[in-house]
Amino acid sequence: MARIAIVGSGVAGLLAAHGLRRGGHEVTVYSDRSGAQLVAEARPTGVAARFGRALSYDRELGLAFWDDHPARTDGVALVLCPKPGNQLITLRGRFALPSLAIDVRRLSERWMAELERRGGRVVVGAVDVAALDEIAGRHDLTVVAAGRADLSRIFELDPARSVYERPQRNLCMVLARGRGMTYGDLPFVPVCINIIFSDGETIWVPFVHQDGTPVWALVFEGRPGGRIDRFGGVRTGEEALATAREVVREVVPWDAAWVDAMTLADPNGWLTGAVTPAVRRPVARLPSGRVVTGLGDTLMAMDPVGAQGANNGTRMARHLVSAVGARPDGPFGAAWMEETFEAFWQAEGRQAVELTNMFLEPMPAAGQMLMMCQHGSDGVSSSAPQRVANLFCNNFEDPRTLTPILRSDAEARRVLRQAGGSYPGSMLRGMAKVTWGQLRQALGMRAAHPFGVPRA
Repeated sequence: MARIAIVGSGVAGLLAAHGLRRGGHEVTVYSDRSGAQLVAEARPTGVAARFGRALSYDRELGLAFWDDHPARTDGVALVLCPKPGNQLITLRGRFALPSLAIDVRRLSERWMAELERRGGRVVVGAVDVAALDEIAGRHDLTVVAAGRADLSRIFELDPARSVYERPQRNLCMVLARGRGMTYGDLPFVPVCINIIFSDGETIWVPFVHQDGTPVWALVFEGRPGGRIDRFGGVRTGEEALATAREVVREVVPWDAAWVDAMTLADPNGWLTGAVTPAVRRPVARLPSGRVVTGLGDTLMAMDPVGAQGANNGTRMARHLVSAVGARPDGPFGAAWMEETFEAFWQAEGRQAVELTNMFLEPMPAAGQMLMMCQHGSDGVSSSAPQRVANLFCNNFEDPRTLTPILRSDAEARRVLRQAGGSYPGSMLRGMAKVTWGQLRQALGMRAAHPFGVPRA
């Protein structure tokens, strides 16, 4: 069996470590902080919401310590808005399997302790290129799972697979409590998404806080220079939450009373930043000539808007473990690293990137048509609009299912027929409902979408 080093203690790195350890390999994880330091000192690294297929790997590895948590989500409540304050189209869709967002500070602490209990090693300390070279010299395979940290830059950018040269959104996340796990009149626990074409997105995610309680992760994805992009100057969690309230009142006022009642979950429970979406080549050659490979965000950095980062990292970890299992004694050279990543890219990775990039751009015409046809979905019925809404939701879990269809008019119409709808009938009915909602709002009335948003 092989000696394997994992540099990084996030979701992808620790899942790979546990999977490899289960396979009998000698596994060492290098973390820049101990579990106790992560819980006491660190900021959250992001929402890291994962869906059913990704969470199944936790269960397979005996790491599903939060399966029955009340922050489990059952679906999505989405609103498309042409401008702030205007609700154009709603979606109320259900997941086939629940999703869960776990505070990575606590998750990493728990999974690192569990790895050591199972015979793995955890070494705490910073790793630079020189240290990485030494680590690679002591191991048969070294995997960098350090997220988007500076160490990721040792992997060359793949320009053919990297669409953007700069961030498309400026981000803020605030962990807040005070509202339970309910939203409006919805009969299930949702992820709530408001997409404002002119300004960006606001996303409310039920979240397992590091202290074990259910809270909400309030995520703001601001188009640079837009009305959501105003978190650059915040310096504390309280300032971030105060700014969040201002943004909500101006951009998505139906959520204002709901957010106003919230309080900061913990002093460190917030972050700001930006992500340049990028795909990197899977092999880095170190000064000594040794090679290392990457995992998760290190090789595939995606904007959080599509909720693919932690899911993609989980799928990638599972793929890596399987590839090592097929050749348990190695060698794990550059050719093997290239082949392993390319197989994952073709099977899974490219669809996750495409789905994320779709959120950053105007929706293709086929996707717009399906979105119009599902308008009126309520999250509980078995109607054709509901089945289409559920397809949108479950595409987060497996982007291979709907992502290619959203760019094909013919395929979109085929899927619509399979769901029990028709073209153009379903679209015309959706357009009539949208027109009625716009008229009500023009007259100063509520838009009358199924299952309303929170009231004051």
